[in-house]
Amino acid sequence: MAATIKKASKDLIDEARRWAAKKQTGVSLRYMTEFGSRPTPRNLLISAQFLHKELPIRIARRAVELESLPYGLSLKPAVLKVRDWYLESFRDVRSIPEIKDNNDELDFTQMIKMIKVRHNNVVPMMALGVQQLKKDLNPKIVYEDLDEIHQFLDRFYMSRIGIRMLIGQHVALHDPDPPPDCVGCIHTKMSPVEVARNASEDARAICLREYGSAPDINIYGDPKFTFPYVPTHLHLMVFELVKNSLRAVQEQYMDSDKVAPPVRIIVADGLEDVSDEGGGIARSGLSKIFTYLYSTAKNPLDDQSDVDPETATTMAGYGYGLPISRLYAMYFGGDLQIISMEGYGTDAYLHLWRLGDSQEPLP
Repeated sequence: MAATIKKASKDLIDEARRWAAKKQTGVSLRYMTEFGSRPTPRNLLISAQFLHKELPIRIARRAVELESLPYGLSLKPAVLKVRDWYLESFRDVRSIPEIKDNNDELDFTQMIKMIKVRHNNVVPMMALGVQQLKKDLNPKIVYEDLDEIHQFLDRFYMSRIGIRMLIGQHVALHDPDPPPDCVGCIHTKMSPVEVARNASEDARAICLREYGSAPDINIYGDPKFTFPYVPTHLHLMVFELVKNSLRAVQEQYMDSDKVAPPVRIIVADGLEDVSDEGGGIARSGLSKIFTYLYSTAKNPLDDQSDVDPETATTMAGYGYGLPISRLYAMYFGGDLQIISMEGYGTDAYLHLWRLGDSQEPLP
């Protein structure tokens, strides 16, 4: 497939450039919810026709931008692989003729579902590309000064969240037996406590696998408290924050006779606080925690040069967990703040914007 892309790349990239110059159309969450609450064949057809025009623009923009990144990032093997995924997906969407009836719509839906799967590993693969760049950079370079790379990655990942939201919502509307209170991938009565519990169990399982033991996790909050949100987004954010806290506590108390203190999650109205006593973040590192070239863990490439992010699941090291989590929060108008006391521990405050009647178009 990669060879095919290379042969066709000149014409394909020229076409992608033409599409990338077109204007992107935003969709508000309120429209998504109202439209999705009636997934009739006609509405699904309208949705597919919109995506048929919109997805090539969004995908093309990313493919074109991946061609001209600074500091030689575009030439890193992992980034070339991601670029090929975007070009393949652009070609696939453009190869579908006009969507005229429900059979066309079903074919299109299967194809974009396949595109979503193809792009599952874009984040770790891009992170690997950044680590490949980091290895080649002069060690005296101050990572925060590489603004172009940080700004590109913020745009790139935010766009990816938007593309996956559009595809995921359309695909989920085909579920003949949707879960109660769900409109596509939007849960109108999501319990943040329940999501936090599931995400914590997943993070703790990785910690157990990597270290052989894991600190306890205590969750405080009313499980009956609900609000509209996308559970997969919240799961990802809490998973990353808890994973960081577990690693910090585990490594702080690994050689100690003391019992490791639990990680605490407090769920309040529109806020989740993940706190730990894992020693905190060094003051010199606090300004870098939301940059993609920084991690408190060692570079995973230091031990092995052929690490495959598609199969590797580590506790840390790629440097994208916190910045990506903040982008997921910001996608719906929220935020992520980190307060750390060096020598003691860290508090991560996740501010969530309730998905109510917002008519602002999403990125």
